[in-house]
Amino acid sequence: MSSESLDKLKPNLTRVAAKGTPVVARFASWVLDHYAEVAFSSIRGLAEKAGVNSNTVIRLAKELGYEGYDAFRADIQAAFRHRTIGYAARAEALHNRAGSDLFGEIIAANRANAEAVFSPEMQGLLESLIEPLLTARRVYSIGVRSCYSVAHYLSYVGSMAFDNFVTVPAQPGAIMDQLSRAGPDDIVVAITFEHYATEVVRACQIARDCGGRVLALTDSHRSPIALGAWHVVPLPMAGPQFIPSLNSAFVVVEMLLAGMAARSDRAVSNVRSFEERIQRFGGYVPV
Repeated sequence: MSSESLDKLKPNLTRVAAKGTPVVARFASWVLDHYAEVAFSSIRGLAEKAGVNSNTVIRLAKELGYEGYDAFRADIQAAFRHRTIGYAARAEALHNRAGSDLFGEIIAANRANAEAVFSPEMQGLLESLIEPLLTARRVYSIGVRSCYSVAHYLSYVGSMAFDNFVTVPAQPGAIMDQLSRAGPDDIVVAITFEHYATEVVRACQIARDCGGRVLALTDSHRSPIALGAWHVVPLPMAGPQFIPSLNSAFVVVEMLLAGMAARSDRAVSNVRSFEERIQRFGGYVPV
């Protein structure tokens, strides 16, 4: 299905709601007002929310021309990737879901995300980024709100091993202060997902205007930080959580840092020096 899939699906659902068997018709009417629940629910979870049994869910999917529920849900998920889904709508889809059903879906989604991150294509992309990151004059890490945690991890761990990592900006105005100094020899690792952070989008524009290379870690090639980026790392972030999963972002960052350390002549001595300094001044609790 294309980005118009929901518009195409609506007439079919309306038809079933008007002419289907009573139970399936009522469920079709319910789905018309609850697309988000379909996108983020298992068969059992959706059936419980709608007050029907699992067989009714499957019957509706087949009535709409799908082989089963998974194909039906996948099309709605694909359509949602082309439109904004508020965090509140995602939270509403979670409301009153059973823990075992919910946890099972989160586990399945994280496995699928991991498979995408560990694919040969992704590994090849990350491999191609290692040498440029090692040889860049400076590596900036930019992320705000929930993505600040990823940017901070990249900056903190990166600076332990490599001399060219810049501390992630945290103070008001610090993003512009840093990136206005970027140049063609620098790489700006920017992290954001829908809802896309204004600060990060603006930071990427500043970096590009200054000639810096933007490495976009984001959820889609249609992301505003992907436009004009030097490279885009598409992050699989599927899952029913009310904020998209950041697990794949952390895994990508860990893979990049490990790959860089494996090739760097200075990483071992830098990490050893860092560790010894912190131990010397009591930063770690002895066990």
